[in-house]
Order: sequence, then structure tokens, then C-alpha cells
Amino acid sequence: MSLVVLLTDFGEKDGFVGVLKGVMLSINPSLKFVDLTHHIEPFNITEGALVLKAHYRYFPKGSIFLGVVDPGVGSQRKAVAVRCDDYFFVGPMNGLFDLALEDIKKPIECRLIENFTLPRVNETFHGRDVFAPVCGYLSKGVPLELVGRKIEYEFLLKWEKAVEFEDRVEGKLTYFDRYGNAITNVPCARCSKAVFRGEEIKVVSHFLAGERGKLNSLCGSFGYMELFVPLASARELFNLELGERVVFYF
Repeated sequence: MSLVVLLTDFGEKDGFVGVLKGVMLSINPSLKFVDLTHHIEPFNITEGALVLKAHYRYFPKGSIFLGVVDPGVGSQRKAVAVRCDDYFFVGPMNGLFDLALEDIKKPIECRLIENFTLPRVNETFHGRDVFAPVCGYLSKGVPLELVGRKIEYEFLLKWEKAVEFEDRVEGKLTYFDRYGNAITNVPCARCSKAVFRGEEIKVVSHFLAGERGKLNSLCGSFGYMELFVPLASARELFNLELGERVVFYF
């Protein structure tokens, strides 16, 4: 099975997602797709990187991840196709793939995209003209080395890692999911409590174990500690903001 997993900030209004699939199907009519999400906040590379890192490992080996969160489209940023372990990542080298590649912890083969692209009349839609055709050919078994010359992969994401001490980990709020839960940059761990805005927060094992109307914490599906309110939006109830600091104690 040839599978391309799409992650973009395109939304669904303008036909951008559909034309990506049209280009790839023109090259490989038997190709299958999964839309991971097309609702990354526009231009938010960090958000895209976090979502990709949280979910890539649940896809079959050999999957091709087409990632387009690309505020630098048409500029000097590099267009790349990357193989790490048994996964492929195709898109801009701007930090979008950094968290996933760091998580895999395997050697990275990175190729500058020089071949298999469509003729271009402008430089505003590399998703269609550069990345999609490369994914189509890779899905047909074209060797990665034919895509272009080998280059060094550069980790460019401005991701602030949590700081670990003997008894605690200090981090911050990095992302709000659809339910208003606040995902932190603190990797899941056995924590006894959290402290946020000077108040102690209970750490529980699942959502309904939390106290209603209050901030609670748990290890979430993103692989990081989260702050939440059972059956409500923590973000709205407590006016949470990205970048706010939180401390978890072992």
C-alpha cells in the first residue's frame, strides 16, 4: 500500500488540498491518502511540528508525510525530501519536521528537491508544484536519491525544551487543542503535582478523574503533560495564554 499523510494550514475552502491529491493521483492512481489535519493555524510552524510529532508513529512504516506550513514559500528556504527510519517527509525545511525527526532518533537522509517538479508560472504554491509530485513519484518506488543532491538536514525550529531538575520539571503552555486543553512542553512523566500561577494542581490519570470547574493535569495523547478542566475549556475558563509557565513535581 502506498500512503501519503497530509498536514497543512490550507483549511478546506480554496481547493488547495484537493489539487495536491489531484497531482499525486495523476502520477500514481492507486495512491491512498489520510488527512491528518488541514487546520494548523496559518503560518504556525511550531504547531504543525507538534501535531506531526504526536501522531506520525501511528501510521504504517513506509508512509510519506506531506507537510505544508510554509510562510517562506518562494524564498531561499530549502524544499526537501527526507527519509528517517522507514518514514518519508516531504516539504519545506523550516522546522516543520524537526520534532518528529528528533523523536525517531535514527539517521536522516535529506535530499534537496531538484527533480520531478511541475512547470511553475509562479513561486506561490510549492505544495502543488514541488512537494506533491515528489510524493507521487516516491509512492511509486522512485529512489529517494533521484529527487536531488544529498544535503545536511538543518534543525531550525525555535522549540523551547522543558528544564529538568532533581525534583521538578519547568515548562510552559505550547498549544491548545480543540477542547481547550493546554498542552505543555513537559514530556509525560510520573508527576505528583503541578504548580501554575502559584496554585497547586492535581495530577490525575484520566479526564473524568479531575475536579469539575478546576484546573487539573494529566499525561495527554500528544505525549506531553496537559492542563485541563473536565468537560470544559480550560483555555476559556481560566483565560490561559501560550507561553505561561508551569512546574511539575516528581
